[in-house]
Amino acid sequence: MSHIHLEHKYQDEAETVKSCLATLNWTDDLARRTSARAAELISDARKIRRKPGEIETFLREYGLNTEEGRALMTLAEALLRVPDSATANALIRDKLDSAAWPRTKTDDWMLKATALGLKVTKKTLNSVVGRLGESVVRSAIRQAMRIMGKQFVLGRSIEEAMKNARDFEKNGYLLSYDMLGEGARTAEDAERYYQSYIHALETLSEKDLKRGTGISVKLTALHPRYEFSQKDRSLPALTDKLIALSKLAKAKNLRLTVDAEEADRLEISLEIIKAVALHPELKDWTGFGLAVQAYQKRAPEVIEIIIGFAKERGAPMHVRLVKGAYWDTEIKHAQVLGLEGYPVFTRKPNTDLCFLACAAKMLAAREQLYCLFGTHNAHTAAAIIEMSMHDFKRVEFQRLHGMGENLYTALMEKMHIPVSIYAPVGPHQDLLAYLVRRLLENGANSSFVHRIFDENYSPEALAVDVVDDVSAHPTKKHTKIPMPEDIFGLRKNSAGLDMTEPHMIDELETHFDALVYTKTFDIKHGNKKALRDMEESINPSDNSDVLGKVMQANDDDIDKAFEVARKAQHAWNKTPSLKRAEILNEAADLLQERMEFFMGLCSREAGKTLDDGIAEVREAIDFLRYYAQQGLLEFDEGGTALPSVTGEDNRLLLEGRGTFVCISPWNFPLAIFTGQVAAALMAGNCVLAKPAEQTPIIAHEMIKLLYEAGIPKDVLHPIFGAGEVGAKLVAHESVAGVAFTGSTQVAKSINRTLAEKDGPIVPLIAETGGLNAMIVDSSALAEQVIDDVVTSAFGSTGQRCSALRILCLQDDVADKMIEMLAGAMQEIRIGDPREVTTDLGPVIDKEALDNLLQYCSRNENTFTKIAEAPLSDELKSKGTFFAPVAYEISSLDMIEQEMFGPILHVYRYKAKNREKMLQELNGKGYGLTFGLHSRIQSHVENLSEQAQVGNVYVNRSIIGAVVGSQPFGGRGLSGTGPKAGGPHYLHAFATEKTITINTTASGGDTKLVSLEE
Repeated sequence: MSHIHLEHKYQDEAETVKSCLATLNWTDDLARRTSARAAELISDARKIRRKPGEIETFLREYGLNTEEGRALMTLAEALLRVPDSATANALIRDKLDSAAWPRTKTDDWMLKATALGLKVTKKTLNSVVGRLGESVVRSAIRQAMRIMGKQFVLGRSIEEAMKNARDFEKNGYLLSYDMLGEGARTAEDAERYYQSYIHALETLSEKDLKRGTGISVKLTALHPRYEFSQKDRSLPALTDKLIALSKLAKAKNLRLTVDAEEADRLEISLEIIKAVALHPELKDWTGFGLAVQAYQKRAPEVIEIIIGFAKERGAPMHVRLVKGAYWDTEIKHAQVLGLEGYPVFTRKPNTDLCFLACAAKMLAAREQLYCLFGTHNAHTAAAIIEMSMHDFKRVEFQRLHGMGENLYTALMEKMHIPVSIYAPVGPHQDLLAYLVRRLLENGANSSFVHRIFDENYSPEALAVDVVDDVSAHPTKKHTKIPMPEDIFGLRKNSAGLDMTEPHMIDELETHFDALVYTKTFDIKHGNKKALRDMEESINPSDNSDVLGKVMQANDDDIDKAFEVARKAQHAWNKTPSLKRAEILNEAADLLQERMEFFMGLCSREAGKTLDDGIAEVREAIDFLRYYAQQGLLEFDEGGTALPSVTGEDNRLLLEGRGTFVCISPWNFPLAIFTGQVAAALMAGNCVLAKPAEQTPIIAHEMIKLLYEAGIPKDVLHPIFGAGEVGAKLVAHESVAGVAFTGSTQVAKSINRTLAEKDGPIVPLIAETGGLNAMIVDSSALAEQVIDDVVTSAFGSTGQRCSALRILCLQDDVADKMIEMLAGAMQEIRIGDPREVTTDLGPVIDKEALDNLLQYCSRNENTFTKIAEAPLSDELKSKGTFFAPVAYEISSLDMIEQEMFGPILHVYRYKAKNREKMLQELNGKGYGLTFGLHSRIQSHVENLSEQAQVGNVYVNRSIIGAVVGSQPFGGRGLSGTGPKAGGPHYLHAFATEKTITINTTASGGDTKLVSLEE
């Protein structure tokens, strides 16, 4: 299959706008005619007596920026999938209590949906429940949601949708049946969706349909791993399925459109589309096409590529041009990954411009394209009419079911242009959730739909020329959406790598191969002895790959390091905080430049996948920059002025404690190592840093980088060795503080050692493991839950202290979610962590592997196995690989301590026992991370408040804390605090001094006497 590469994914927005303006031959005459046509369409739409579409009415009645609008949308998104009455009652109360009902401008359809309906205040709801009972109220509101579902969904099945479409067809509409739903998470899901597409095509063919009727296909529904990293297995399978569907559609004379999805899937979707378009049996079929999203900067480039496909096949294709439905998801995704820019426009006017530029390309290529334009904006529609010069050959408009009916009725009556309805089909409880989330995502972009029937806005005001607006401000960007590197304000966000870019993968493979063959590591301490033990550093994914040898520190090495550090600490503590911050920022810049090198080390020495390697390096960079920023704010040489009486000056100063010992773990050998060291250095301490014995080379290279950035060698001392070396460091008489991340048992041992020492009391900053739980109630969306469970429990091969260990499922939905979990686990790919196709690498060493295997063996007759991910015998023999496994347990008492690896325990609970269960989890004494999946705000608030943990995550994974945004650390058996990456962490490395000066002692308070009245 040929590879397709698009150039402008992260092009500067102003450059893309400039290109669009150049493409669009927007004359003054065209602008005038377009605005006049748009105003006329709006006036005509307002004159039509037919009631506006129900979604339009909803948006006007309850804007998505209101509490009422959000409450109703959330209620619609969740209620119909909730199987039990207790949760349904809680959800209804939660959403109706959250807003100021009634709030109406008109006698709205939603509020008339049922006699009880939704026009209730909290007091009214309680009164009604008291009179009629919760079951009656619940049934009434469920019926209201079903009524709402009919406005979004044409039919629950293709048969029902065809029946409901008859009136639309009588009025001249074509139908595009959109067999929507969530993307597949399992092979079984994918097969079920595939069969639904086949059934739809076969059923549609039985009727006398208009030419142009067809279905839309969502590729994520046809394969559970449709993503760039898994293209080697997903693309062939998807291509075969799409070819089969296309052959059926062709035979039935139906149209088939491939829907657009996230930007990261664009290029691989084009590869599949090209293979289908050029298939020998389909090359002459004109019913095949795709949707293109104009909010993507690459949209004009995609249009050109499709024109090329059509020319190559010798038959037209159709293109459905839309503005896009994942906008805020794309913005967040780019920020989370620290990408170089956004694949989408940040300003809606720029998207509107790009839509017109793409439309112009399409209209000019009508020999190759059948042009479909999906818009509800009168100005956009008018522009297309005028650009087409009123020649509507191979031109069609498209509107969403429930929206734009009046506008398009007016357009069809005057212009006789073909119009189709994009009509979602599927069960309300599944499909309504999907569509509501799409509407919520795009609510901010619905202003035209919002205002078209609002008489406060004149038709002329709504028909404003977007091209003129953008031309006047071609470099303008969204004022409240910074570039990904600028989201943290004063400090720069670390930059990630886009692992959906093939050239990036090629560069990494080349770099890693060079690293394997040219880099050798032998680490020796300065005070060498010939008989000193040398430990080998071994690649856990390939035990034959020895990275190098490390000489363990002895007593002389440790004593010398402490002595040198003691002498250097005063000068380092007096080094201005600005200088210390500059060094840390320089180290961050160097680390950013060498990301690929450190990623390679993390893969070879720690078994980290490419994605985990990127995250590891980025976190280390963020620690360096964050602590530099915090140090500048709080370690000013002049101190912080405190309130004083007249004639007195009080100042608080923070200073280093002396020499800190930093002991870091192997699971984050770069990030945690760097974070501990950077915090201690920024606070004015000298540091003896002992990395884990399994990952010394990563630490060695990071120490070299810190020296290069400007840290004096007598201030920072690497100490290598096993656990006994760490014990000697902690017991040394010169230690002024200890920062430790590792097991609870070792942390307790360190604490006892420090307590027994003579001399000053030495502080311990400890971060340890956790029995981390996630509670899922029956209002949660199963697909989101499974995504987050797989990530939380098995990501990084379960070797995170924050990893999910206990999943608590409400028994009303447990069967379905357990089945989905088992299927999703079969899609996990274990392998060489340096390969982009690998989801999970090895566990760290043989000791860790043996512990996990023994745990499973001990409990094989006690636990009930749900599923185990596939693992080949070849991998087992090559490295320390362990297959992730999930067990169902009958009691929380069966789990008392953390197993550090990809083992998940699943526990069913009854809704009435939810809070009791949380107290049982609290009683285990750990307190690191806690997850909750629920659409019920009262559940979120109550359980978040009661969870005795350091980090609570709601409706997302429980791993991946971000420096500065989600300070990380626990309580109880999970650590001492303060939180790493938080505003209080540096304080733990410092000692405080207050200086008080009597300013009147030398003759009076000059400030006081000089004050004017």
